[in-house]
Amino acid sequence: MAEEVKLFKTWSSRFSLRVVWAFKIKGIDYESIDEDLSNKSDLLLHYNPVYKKVPVLVHNGNPISESTVILEYIDDTWKQNPLLPEDPVERARQRFWAKFNEENLLPTIWAIFTTEGKDLEEAMAAWVENLKFVEEELKGKKLFGGEKLGVADLVFGWLANLIGIFEEVSGLKIVDERYPLLLTWMQVFSELPVIKETWPPHDKMITKYQALYEKYHPAK
Repeated sequence: MAEEVKLFKTWSSRFSLRVVWAFKIKGIDYESIDEDLSNKSDLLLHYNPVYKKVPVLVHNGNPISESTVILEYIDDTWKQNPLLPEDPVERARQRFWAKFNEENLLPTIWAIFTTEGKDLEEAMAAWVENLKFVEEELKGKKLFGGEKLGVADLVFGWLANLIGIFEEVSGLKIVDERYPLLLTWMQVFSELPVIKETWPPHDKMITKYQALYEKYHPAK
């Protein structure tokens, strides 16, 4: 019997992209099901009744939700081209940075994009401090995983695409020359063939985030 591998996602979701990248790295065939989050399908609500969000992986009828959980499930299930190293210390390090991204970078960049005045200043200050830690981690490394793509690279991957879009839409400089290692990583990551071919259309992303930006920054 054929293996069932389905991925519920959206065209622009940075969280869904992580899973797409993992499948490509592993060479796994899957069925892609694009959701309209303004009109969620019954299947999505069935498979992810708690958060009602994408991505959701369905493997032989078993749903797995939350992108970082899905990445580890994929790595545990399909052993080729591992996303986490064998060494326990290095595995822990990659998990740490993945969590750092989720708990520090993503909330801060959203605050930068959606706030003004003092709140924006505070968000930018927090962003600068967070990026100092990221820059330090990248010393002597091509990727977060060293020479190979790893879980941390996939989780940080949104930076390589969305930072430029956020900068274009907002007019802010969000990652500058103070972070040469991060800038180099962003360039290296975005140009990897397995990554480059999966980026959402730039024009559509600009339109999407321009509308979001105007929602939070109405003309005065």
